[in-house]
Amino acid sequence: MTDVQAMRPHEEATEAPLPADATLAFIGRIRTPWAAREDCPRQGSLDGPECRIELAPPWDAALDGIERYERIEVLYWLHRSRRDLLRQNPSHGPAARGTFSLRSPVRPNPIGTSLARLVRREGPVLVVRGLDCLDGTPLIDLKPDRCAYTPVAPERDGPKA
Repeated sequence: MTDVQAMRPHEEATEAPLPADATLAFIGRIRTPWAAREDCPRQGSLDGPECRIELAPPWDAALDGIERYERIEVLYWLHRSRRDLLRQNPSHGPAARGTFSLRSPVRPNPIGTSLARLVRREGPVLVVRGLDCLDGTPLIDLKPDRCAYTPVAPERDGPKA
């Protein structure tokens, strides 16, 4: 946990250590215009600024075929978030609530998700709109939008299986 934010009134944290029973492999980095949490939009917008998703080798080869989709789901690690709050007092709310009742980046496993519009692919880089994370955020995974899993362009390498 880095850049620990101050607690707001009525928030509650735990001192219990988080178990280390799972691992993640970051597969790239996300480049956005935002350097500080207070600058990030609360939710991404599909017409927001262009951002770059940079895949690291060998994972860049896994992008083959992604340009056939209009929207992709982006999963990322909110590396600068607190991980110890049980109850949070959102700045836009009147009282503290349980962490799992909020979409706050402050969570025990700070995994963020955004539905992004794919603008274009530039080799190992995807240019997208719709993100809401800090510049340099570690990338966990990419998936075609589950609500629109049908590709926007026909198969180029023959019929579908």
